[in-house]
Amino acid sequence: MSDQRTVRAWCLYDWANSAFACTVMAALYPPFFRAIAEADGLAPAAATARWGLVTALALLVIALAGPLLGAVADAMGAKKRLLAVCLAIGATATAAFAFLPDTGWHLAGLAFVVANIGFAGSIIFYEALLPHVAGPEEIDAVSARGYAWGYLGGGLLLVVNMLWVTMPERFGLAGTGAAVKASFLSVAVWWTVFAIPLLRRVPEPPVVGARARPGELWRSSFGRLRATWSEIRSYRPLLMLLVAYWIYNDGIGTIIKMATAYGGEIGIETSHMIQALVLTQFVGAPCSLLAGRLARRHGPRPVLLAGLMVYAGICVLGFFMTTTWQFFLLAGLVGTVQGGCQALSRSLFGSMVPRHKSAEFFGFYSTSGKFAGIAGPLIFALVSHLTGASRLSILFLVVFFVLGGWLLTRVDIERGRDMASSDVS
Repeated sequence: MSDQRTVRAWCLYDWANSAFACTVMAALYPPFFRAIAEADGLAPAAATARWGLVTALALLVIALAGPLLGAVADAMGAKKRLLAVCLAIGATATAAFAFLPDTGWHLAGLAFVVANIGFAGSIIFYEALLPHVAGPEEIDAVSARGYAWGYLGGGLLLVVNMLWVTMPERFGLAGTGAAVKASFLSVAVWWTVFAIPLLRRVPEPPVVGARARPGELWRSSFGRLRATWSEIRSYRPLLMLLVAYWIYNDGIGTIIKMATAYGGEIGIETSHMIQALVLTQFVGAPCSLLAGRLARRHGPRPVLLAGLMVYAGICVLGFFMTTTWQFFLLAGLVGTVQGGCQALSRSLFGSMVPRHKSAEFFGFYSTSGKFAGIAGPLIFALVSHLTGASRLSILFLVVFFVLGGWLLTRVDIERGRDMASSDVS
């Protein structure tokens, strides 16, 4: 039985970092960036396309760095220290959003890239701690609980930020623009404060084998990347799961990152989009817990496949969306499946990973998701640029969920778990 204080401290980091995912990534930064791009003279569809390019660049940087960071963390016993470094980078860059000028989309894009590197980098080390925090029989439930706490924490701050944005004068703010920038500062503070329990209470997993020196690690980094890839290939079910996750998570990530940019393009007000995202958060919390319970009873794969079917339907409905109430409907549907799909993907991968290589393999897990995530925003940007609108981009995402779901049915989960548990070297 896992230590519940440790589990709670680990889950609280989801509560902490979800403020960035909700307020910054999903709610406020896409329309904030689009407003800056339009102030530079870009058309609405072109501004959306630029956001897709910036998002893809942010994913590319962390995808390239992820496996190396994971290998360093495993060899040095530094998962928590590197998480803290990434947290400091991400929170500092997020606070800097409040001081960006009203024009200059290149600078706004660069600031987001830096912040997202900190955010995504910290997630690598956070997720690498999961197999050490939860036992095999609890890993699905603990992973789902983390996502549920993330929905609640991110949703709670998002409610506060929504009130600031919709009623700035009541909170002593000069206007909507000032409220948006104050919201960015609140995310930096929230993220930092609620990360403290993990840094204090979750123990650093022990290093297996000789502890490497930092200089040796950096000199042999590319060799370690090749070695990690060779090791991943030797775990065939795990490799198949990674490919499936790569594809369907591209669709999930693109919906998260592009939803408010798309909504703004078709004329939905920012305040309404924030309200819809609050709905997503508070629907997502109980649905994430429900997904964990269903996975315990039926296994994670059937629950994941059901969620991917819902996502495919969301893409079709999104193609026809024209009104605010339809945006709310789709936001609610996303909330029913988003946390469950991501939590069960994480726990399923964690159950098939050798424990002594967790950070290195979770670095590849992050990389597979980030590299895959590059394609979705790029396609979104390309189609928006070519057609002058983003509707066909939304519809095309169906391919990711259908193909990823089919590959998931081909994964031999039990063999993957047996291979992981037998590797104790």
